[in-house]
Amino acid sequence: MRAAGAAWPWLAAPALVWWRARGSRTLDEEPGTAGADAPLVSVIVPARNEAPNIARCVRSVLDTTYARLELVVVDDQSTDDTAALARAAIGGEPRGRVIATPPLPAGWFGKPWACTTGAEAARGEILLFADADTTHAPDLVTRAVHALRRRGGGLLSVVGRQELGTFWERLVQPQVLAVLLGRYGGTERVNRSRRVVDKIANGQCLLVDRATYDATGGHGAVRGAVAEDLRLAQHVFARGFPVHLVLGERQLATRMYTSLGELVRGWRKNVYAGGRDAMPLGRVGRAVFPLLLLLPPLMSLAPAVALLLIPMAGIPPDVARAAIVAQAASLAFWLGAYRRGGVPAAYALLAPVGAAVLLAIVVQAIARGRRVEWRGREYVSA
Repeated sequence: MRAAGAAWPWLAAPALVWWRARGSRTLDEEPGTAGADAPLVSVIVPARNEAPNIARCVRSVLDTTYARLELVVVDDQSTDDTAALARAAIGGEPRGRVIATPPLPAGWFGKPWACTTGAEAARGEILLFADADTTHAPDLVTRAVHALRRRGGGLLSVVGRQELGTFWERLVQPQVLAVLLGRYGGTERVNRSRRVVDKIANGQCLLVDRATYDATGGHGAVRGAVAEDLRLAQHVFARGFPVHLVLGERQLATRMYTSLGELVRGWRKNVYAGGRDAMPLGRVGRAVFPLLLLLPPLMSLAPAVALLLIPMAGIPPDVARAAIVAQAASLAFWLGAYRRGGVPAAYALLAPVGAAVLLAIVVQAIARGRRVEWRGREYVSA
């Protein structure tokens, strides 16, 4: 019993994460066909150096069963073949076109600028912003539009399935997603919250009706934000408009990163600079935010490190027993988390390695502060 008492944080934390995640709603609950009053939807895909992804994304968007749709691919000053590959994928399809961004203005991050450029060119009553590394099922737009309209408009984002191809993706991505789940909870917890800081959106697939977008200033209102999706959701909600989150794992797939290097650079960009201003309690929250970021990987690592030290460090028996209990609880949590993410359960045995990588990412992100580098550009987050 004393061992379980000493290990209580490792017993309580997994239970809290799963409890907060319960009750999420999905797009499967929405109709898969559109009525005669279906509004025109403009799918806007900001793309900078997305040659490996853009053709697949474009084809999946144009394969939609939703009848009233236009596709606007926004080439954000790419230095590769993104624009040419997008045009080739569109072919002679009249619903699609490729436009280019003007030069990036001072104070703007690239993605908000590309989204703004696309929104200005779009004709739709509903704007759907989609990342270039997403793949859309034919019924995604139809179900998402139903979900947005049934909830009274505003902003709605879809959380899809993460495609994990390499060893490091499978090992580390569930660790990051578990941290996000622990902070924000499932979709209905996010949707029910009345606090601005509890709102979050997934910029991989984000719908907003034109009236809401224009009334709140669109992406121009978050022009200097590295996590523009989160900041846009909080900005829209703070101005009195509805913000919704829904799962769409059968309708949307995303492969964010394809190597350890991409994974480190991508999350290093987002985890600190993107999250510090989304903390409650103002300056106090921002001050303790680095410690809160360090806590999850350190908790995952601590029991495993303690067990490794037992033979050589003369750890007291009570501490050793507590470490065993804590490691068992951690292993059980990661078995569920990895399986939930479609990753073989054996990866749970290597969860401490994944936690070590996440710890390194967090330390680097904190050290960089508000300085961000991505796709050949350097920024300072607002």
